[in-house]
Amino acid sequence: MTKILLASDGSPHSLRAARKLISLATNWLERPEIVAVHVHLPLPAAGRVSMIVGKAGVQRYYKDESEKALKPVLKTLKNAGYAARSVLAVGPIAETVVAEAKRGKYDLVCLGTRGMTATGNLLLGSVASKVLHLSDVPVITVR
Repeated sequence: MTKILLASDGSPHSLRAARKLISLATNWLERPEIVAVHVHLPLPAAGRVSMIVGKAGVQRYYKDESEKALKPVLKTLKNAGYAARSVLAVGPIAETVVAEAKRGKYDLVCLGTRGMTATGNLLLGSVASKVLHLSDVPVITVR
């Protein structure tokens, strides 16, 4: 069975990627396993924050924010008949998505893009561009 890691940040671009992936997967002979991943950037000076709210409070914050970001994508997957499974992670976004794809032995990574021009990507950088460059796993980007 093909395992696909669907990166989601809660944006309309992520939801569009989920819908396109579901559409593509209907043409496959075997239904793939799709797992949604949300990567939360680490809080600045998380050590100090955890001293105030506690490590459990910081972890709860990461979990709550990730669940909120994944909710539309998971609902879309569930409505299409896929099990609503997710992975929550904290770290630099592109690097963490690539590490999760490798760790989980995924066959494919799918993520949305903002549709920036090449110049915009050059100036601002792009998570999708970084994932494309860092990943050994094939990547589908949806614009």
